[in-house]
Amino acid sequence: QVQLVESGGGWVQAVRSLSLSCAASVLTFGRYVMAWFRQAPGKEREFVAAITWSVGGIYYGNSVKGRFTISRENGKNTVYLQMNSLKPEDTAVYYCAAGQVVSITTSYDYWGQGTQVTVSS
Repeated sequence: QVQLVESGGGWVQAVRSLSLSCAASVLTFGRYVMAWFRQAPGKEREFVAAITWSVGGIYYGNSVKGRFTISRENGKNTVYLQMNSLKPEDTAVYYCAAGQVVSITTSYDYWGQGTQVTVSS
């Protein structure tokens, strides 16, 4: 069983930055694909970014490309999401996910509880 705990959410004004972290309780963290999704009220869960265990395997959703950066520290069992130039439409609950393969769908094996990000205009 893999437990994922997100942190770093909060309230921020538009155009500013915020960083999220996700700590995983698994010894083989380095073997998992890690991803971030988000879900705004009344909307479906949306793919934000994913990173594979190997260097170079990074993917972004179109709505965040160029503004968000995903990274991971396998030695700390942690994946990060640096969010720059935030917009009000980025407001959502952000979820961390872990799985065996990269996907932009919600087919990941494990999910965190989510952390709220609110961007005011």
